[in-house]
Amino acid sequence: MGSQSILTRKSGVIVGDDVLALFKHAQEKKYAIPAINVTSSSTVVASLEAARDKKAPIILQMSQGGCAFFAGKVTRPEYGVANDKQQASIAGAVAAAHYVRSVAPAYGIPVVLHTDHCAKKLLPWLDGMLDADEAYFKEHGEPLFSSHMIDLSEDPVEYNISTTQKYLKRAAPMKQWLEMEIGITGGEEDGVNNEDVDNNSLYTQPQDIFDIYQALSPVSPYFSIAAGFGNVHGVYKPGNVKLHPELLGKHQDFVKDKLGVKDSKPVYFVFHGGSGSAKKEYTDAISYGVVKVNLDTDLQYAYLTGVRDYILNKKDYILSPVGNPDGEDKPNKKYFDPRVWVREGEKTMSARVMEGLVDFNTAGQL
Repeated sequence: MGSQSILTRKSGVIVGDDVLALFKHAQEKKYAIPAINVTSSSTVVASLEAARDKKAPIILQMSQGGCAFFAGKVTRPEYGVANDKQQASIAGAVAAAHYVRSVAPAYGIPVVLHTDHCAKKLLPWLDGMLDADEAYFKEHGEPLFSSHMIDLSEDPVEYNISTTQKYLKRAAPMKQWLEMEIGITGGEEDGVNNEDVDNNSLYTQPQDIFDIYQALSPVSPYFSIAAGFGNVHGVYKPGNVKLHPELLGKHQDFVKDKLGVKDSKPVYFVFHGGSGSAKKEYTDAISYGVVKVNLDTDLQYAYLTGVRDYILNKKDYILSPVGNPDGEDKPNKKYFDPRVWVREGEKTMSARVMEGLVDFNTAGQL
């Protein structure tokens, strides 16, 4: 039984009970859904195309910086959209969400529309997006976004849990999913630098997972946990990062025993810092209840390779509007048209997304 058979909305952006059903299906069938960081209509299209061709669901997510870029991010706000109060990031998030909602149904696949890491200093961004969710809910009976992530992993555990609970209470009436993080993900991503944290901070404790479950489950069943098991953002040489996905299995057992339930995977886990990991690390994590794997760095490089190779191969045809090796009067428009070279980046990014869909066993799960 494929994922679409258990969804009320078969294609386009899904919300509420459909998101919960999709994640439960992923646990049962032992696959995880790639969460692709998108920053433009081009990266959205590349991701949707890959999922369509591999017959798989997909998660499209945007970071705070990615949202600002979507709106028009520049160094000097007088030439773009100011972001001192998260205006650009809120506007970009809303614009991107409406764009995805408009085009996703054409690809015939279910899409989870998500926003990525929101640290304490970025909470006004989350507040602004929730305002947009509530306005959309009032008109359409569902939130604009399927889900959001709140990341207070750098703050004290008590504050992290209580604040996450407060935001889940706001999201719950809309049946909106909320992802949270406990245990720091190392490395650097989108301006958040955890390269120098103590290694012990990269590993979440079982009691923390249970405390989160106890605090959030009475509020809503729509939540997941990004637990640290040595994860690091970025891409590194094999062996440089020591992941211990087996810890997730211990967390599941701890919560299961504390609750006294039969469900062997009561927690929905998320795998952060997925770029550059070995396939076995993915499959092991998935076997312990991971339903979402974040991919960003690998895809940024994949997109670049398509553009880079095109530019290098067509160098003599893009040095001027007219004149190339075929003749001094030959026009070069068909070579420098952005629709040509941007498309090359979409192709190589899409190919890398398809690799992820295969690695995570998502391919063919429609």
